[in-house]
Amino acid sequence: MATSKLRTYSRYTPWMLCILSALFIVWHWSPASSFMMWFLGVIFIALSFLGLSDFRQKHHAILRNYPVSGHIRFLFETFRPEIRQYLLESDTEKLPFSRNQRSLVYQRAKGASDKRPLGTIEDVYKSGTEWLTHTANPSGHVALSSLRTVVGGKDCTQPYSISVFNISAMSFGALSANAIMALNKGAKMGGFAHDTGEGSVSPYHRKYGGDLIWELGSGYFGCRKMDGTFDPDLFAKVANEPQIKMIEIKLSQGAKPGHGGVLPAAKITPEISETRGIPMGQDCVSPAAHSAFNSPLELMYFIRELRQLSNGKPVGMKLCIGKLREWFAMVKAMLETGITPDFIVIDGSEGGTGAAPVEFVDHVGTPMRDGLRLIHATLIGAGLRSQIKLGASGKIISAFDITRACAIGADWCNSARGFMFAVGCIQARTCHTDLCPTGVATQDEMRQKALDPEDKAHRVFHYHQNTLHALSELLSAAGFNHTSDLSADSVIRRNEAGIAVPLSNSLLHLEDGELLLKDANLHLDRHFFGLGKYWLDASSHQW
Repeated sequence: MATSKLRTYSRYTPWMLCILSALFIVWHWSPASSFMMWFLGVIFIALSFLGLSDFRQKHHAILRNYPVSGHIRFLFETFRPEIRQYLLESDTEKLPFSRNQRSLVYQRAKGASDKRPLGTIEDVYKSGTEWLTHTANPSGHVALSSLRTVVGGKDCTQPYSISVFNISAMSFGALSANAIMALNKGAKMGGFAHDTGEGSVSPYHRKYGGDLIWELGSGYFGCRKMDGTFDPDLFAKVANEPQIKMIEIKLSQGAKPGHGGVLPAAKITPEISETRGIPMGQDCVSPAAHSAFNSPLELMYFIRELRQLSNGKPVGMKLCIGKLREWFAMVKAMLETGITPDFIVIDGSEGGTGAAPVEFVDHVGTPMRDGLRLIHATLIGAGLRSQIKLGASGKIISAFDITRACAIGADWCNSARGFMFAVGCIQARTCHTDLCPTGVATQDEMRQKALDPEDKAHRVFHYHQNTLHALSELLSAAGFNHTSDLSADSVIRRNEAGIAVPLSNSLLHLEDGELLLKDANLHLDRHFFGLGKYWLDASSHQW
């Protein structure tokens, strides 16, 4: 019994020691006491009152049961991500990006050597391992200036030649002003595109004149009426600025597909208010769905309207694939109206610059490679692939990531977190707290001052250039002159049985025009039974 009681009350030992130490120091204190005596007295008295506060509070059971010492648990919990990242994490553990991936970006951004000694540390015999098939007769040097593709369909009068590697959508507000300026100046230096994100075109996007892709979300920021609906006059004014090269309608994003958002009134600064065209003092709501269209047919008409208002600039859409029937309905709407987007950006569920509920992050949306192949194959089957260019976004970091995405069906790739690393992100994963330690994802003026746009712009430029250089070497080793030469047979993947097979073996494949036939559903069922039913059920008149 005595032992049990002793064990019960022993949890108060640290608190009691603090009280006894405080009493001892106070008893022996005098005005002539040393600085150390004063210092220890203040510390132990403070800890004694902290323990009293812990014992009396009712919000945290662990602090009530373990006054003073219970805070150690919360201290370690606070620093757990840093301890894991710097002391425990392996070089290849992806949480969400491995040390090797981040180091690659840092080295290329700084212009340092990115070579690795003593061979790969990857297990090349584990399932999921992928590699590019090289040739005994490599092609000549592939010029970096040739690694571009022209975006613009039959109705586009201002086509745009886009790099095969660009900055993905990240809004001013999510990123700091200094980060936006660094990214845009780097894009200007390297001649590649910078997606604005749905937060509209800010003064920081405009400052250096880098090419912009204006993303138009359901909030219609930068071109909205007072009631939050689309304003065609405001849209035309911004869309016709020379710096705007393409317009992208955001249907959904990989980080939180099907989820709207709210920017609290307290976070709306005068700059954000002006950029987004929203009032101060009110919560800013981004609806989950668009109000400008309510069906796939109306989406196509909206695309045509935006193309006309922008005087023929490329207009496309970004989406993370969800219900397969809805994607097929969009394709049917294209076939019925003869209106096609100039491009489609496929955002994967592995995307993550937008903070989102954990269920959405982990369990909603189709991963990029699956969504990309579905869209690529469907457009071929519908006879539309030659009219529509495809972009891919979702954990694109290295030249091989670009190579694999292009082999699956992409014409170009976008990277968000890769370029965040280039401007200084250390993967602290505090983007949603406004406490970013490197000034990248914060609106705190003091924190973002640590990020020098001039210096980081050069890192953005070098990361892009060095990644394209690595891509050109990969293409040359495989005997190709451009990413458009790649196919799903160009990459080998080790399957679950440990057998190395072409990537094409596990991907949806359709011949040109197969979906225009009466038995289109049967051709889809070859990939997996039931896929054809989604095609039959799809209607261009409803989602």
